[in-house]
Amino acid sequence: MKTLRNSILMLTVFIATACSSVNGNEKKSAQNIERLKKAYFASGCFWCAEAIFEEVKGVKEVVSGYSGGKIKNPTYKQVSSGKTMHAEAVEVYYDPQLVTYVTLLKVFFGSHDPTTLNHQGPDVGPQYRSIVFYQNEKEKELAENYIKELDATGEYESKIVTEVIAFELFYKAEEYHQDYEKNNPENPYIQEVSVPRIKRFEAKFPELVK
Repeated sequence: MKTLRNSILMLTVFIATACSSVNGNEKKSAQNIERLKKAYFASGCFWCAEAIFEEVKGVKEVVSGYSGGKIKNPTYKQVSSGKTMHAEAVEVYYDPQLVTYVTLLKVFFGSHDPTTLNHQGPDVGPQYRSIVFYQNEKEKELAENYIKELDATGEYESKIVTEVIAFELFYKAEEYHQDYEKNNPENPYIQEVSVPRIKRFEAKFPELVK
């Protein structure tokens, strides 16, 4: 289904490509991320998810990309069709001495609606489904237990439908998608969807924000 986001993307892609290539290089060169741990999540629009996780204390870098699908090296156009079964995902580089994996789960579940199947905000399709990609049995156990606890509290009116699946591959999205919220503040989708979502997160977890 064509979304608001997809309908306006072609108007900004050229400018975004030019800006993000410069800013992205500055960002990558500013820090050594080799010593950090990584975590992978999908929670709808990766523009939103990337911006939210980058605000979390202890998170040093976030990359937008695709995971959970069937083909190699997918493009945004292919993923947007919903046919590859990739989800828009984020690769989160974090310092485990400053932030725990459980806290990242708290951010993940607390910054989107995990009860909507293949649907997040105005975006509809399997590419927007909610997923925790675990890299080991410990992460799997933590994610599954967190879901059980949330369901038991009754925090959500509906049952959580987040998938908990083994991580396989992550493909970095095209450069113009990186830091999209930061580089395109006037974009209508950013203003109408991303910014309100980010502000809700900030209001809910002020203690986690840098």
